[in-house]
Amino acid sequence: MRFIDEAKLFVRAGDGGSGCVSFRREKFVPRGGPDGGDAGKGGDVVLTVTSRRTLAHFRGKTRFEAERGGNGAGNQRSGKNGADLAIEVPPGTLVKDADTGELIADLVTPGLSFVVARGGRGGKGNKHFATATHRTPRFAQPGEPGEEKNLLLELKLLADVGLIGLPNAGKSSLIAAISAAKPAIAAYPFTTLVPNLGVVESPYGEPFVAADIPGLIEGAHTGQGLGDRFLRHIERTRLLVHVIDAAAIPENDPLAPYRVVRNELLAYNPALSEKPEIVVLNKSDIPEAEAGYRAFVNQFGRETVFLSALGRAGTHDFMLLLSRRIAAMDREDKKSRENEPTEE
Repeated sequence: MRFIDEAKLFVRAGDGGSGCVSFRREKFVPRGGPDGGDAGKGGDVVLTVTSRRTLAHFRGKTRFEAERGGNGAGNQRSGKNGADLAIEVPPGTLVKDADTGELIADLVTPGLSFVVARGGRGGKGNKHFATATHRTPRFAQPGEPGEEKNLLLELKLLADVGLIGLPNAGKSSLIAAISAAKPAIAAYPFTTLVPNLGVVESPYGEPFVAADIPGLIEGAHTGQGLGDRFLRHIERTRLLVHVIDAAAIPENDPLAPYRVVRNELLAYNPALSEKPEIVVLNKSDIPEAEAGYRAFVNQFGRETVFLSALGRAGTHDFMLLLSRRIAAMDREDKKSRENEPTEE
């Protein structure tokens, strides 16, 4: 299934039913009075967060309408409420008003439900309008219309680890080496056209999710190359892995590949450049990679990982390093939650 991270929808909640105009007609009850029942409420349109991974299920259907409320009936019988319409979305879905751009909801937690359009109230029957001076009201309330909205859904992947880097740096090979993901791998730029997700089994805690983000180039934040649409997927990753082709490091400026991607993160959202990161120099199995690695490390001055994703050299140790870092972050998050003041 093709990865789809945007969708435009039209949603309409159900209209409320109409109240009933009716009078009691029974033998020996000459003045039975009004007995028109109330109408049912229209159904709501509800977005529900499920285990779906993309918005691809909206390719063939973009219009959704909930059920109308039933009309009231005589003998004070109420109309049936319209059924709610549940629409499944993946975790990490931003819901915006397509007409104004206003953010309506940020749906992150699986199992969460959000009413995006409310059904109209059902009308009251004529029994409600009888008074001492007006005992035979011949009118009832109509139902209220349900809300309708044009929605823009944008998906931001939820991942613990985000693999970033220039095209052809070996990110797809690396995620295949540390997880069960099976991305397309080839020796040409932009092999990865959509993000790939892989679950990494950790010996230090719960399994975690790694995302291979399609290659970024200079100007990506303005839409160059694959554009800025994939930069937003980095926003929700907890740890960045910057993958660099060690065999293609320029002699005159070894940090150039690293700097290009870092500048794109900074230009798109300065907060991205503050995320914790691990720098990986890939393709250690190529003879030219050793010189590139040494030139980079001499100028970089911080710890880096040297491995071969395709040849699997060093990938197991790298997976253990990732696992330890994620487990440590989990402990810190748990400690922070425990120290948060509780509301009384």
